[in-house]
Amino acid sequence: MKITGFSFIRNAVLYDYPIVEAIQSILPLCDNFVIAVGKSDDNTLQLIKNISSDKIKIIETVWDDSFREKGSVLATETNKALQAINDDSDWAFYIQGDEVLHEKYHKTIYNEMLQWKDSEEVDGLLFNYKHFYGSYDYVGASPKWYRKEIRIVKNSKNIYSYADAQGFRKNTNQKLNVKPIDACIYHYGWVKHPKNMQKKLVSINRYWHDDEWINEHFIADEFDYSSIDALEYFNDTHPQVMQERIANVNWKFDKDISIRKLSMKYKLKIFIENLTGYRLGEYKNYKII
Repeated sequence: MKITGFSFIRNAVLYDYPIVEAIQSILPLCDNFVIAVGKSDDNTLQLIKNISSDKIKIIETVWDDSFREKGSVLATETNKALQAINDDSDWAFYIQGDEVLHEKYHKTIYNEMLQWKDSEEVDGLLFNYKHFYGSYDYVGASPKWYRKEIRIVKNSKNIYSYADAQGFRKNTNQKLNVKPIDACIYHYGWVKHPKNMQKKLVSINRYWHDDEWINEHFIADEFDYSSIDALEYFNDTHPQVMQERIANVNWKFDKDISIRKLSMKYKLKIFIENLTGYRLGEYKNYKII
């Protein structure tokens, strides 16, 4: 069984993406790794080149900044890496620049890939998610955070990154058939110094909105983390590759988790989910088989 990791990145230093940790977290499972590095305003390319591994293949790309519709440029860049994977790989393992895999899941993931490698019915594997917010001590606890997404797909030219690169589709816009696995992706996209968080949001929202919208919604120099609706404490361990980054945190965020600012809609969703395990109105970009 051959496994290729893949990702894309741009301006990782400027916006403080843990892309090095993201790559390192899945590299032990991968025979090789393809990353599309967009032309950046910092030394992102050198950052990737400095990773000590001969598994990594870099594709230098130029983002089309005229794509300002529903984040489609992110899928375009993801597909550049996906399409560069050699035909002899069985699986393609996707990791985004602010996602990290805990090493405790490696064995489970490998065994699941081995089990479903030759199944023609299975297109991919579905992961659980933890979304960290404000600091490494809190995770999102409201229904606005997505619970699951595909991160491993069969190495098929019929499969492609979909919409804003959150998930995948196949053929003519068909959802992938997936198997859920007992493994979790740690999403650190909302854990940055407030100034870096604000800069990142301004940059990324340009792929969804025009300049007028950006100027209206991003006035402050720093992001206000206090507006979050509901958080929970994280009482487990972080991936080993994240330990140095966590130790060097240079801002403080505290939240009284007993204070929740949930709408009636979200309160109803949580009540039903706690009762039945089903989340009303949940977006599912996949078919569980």
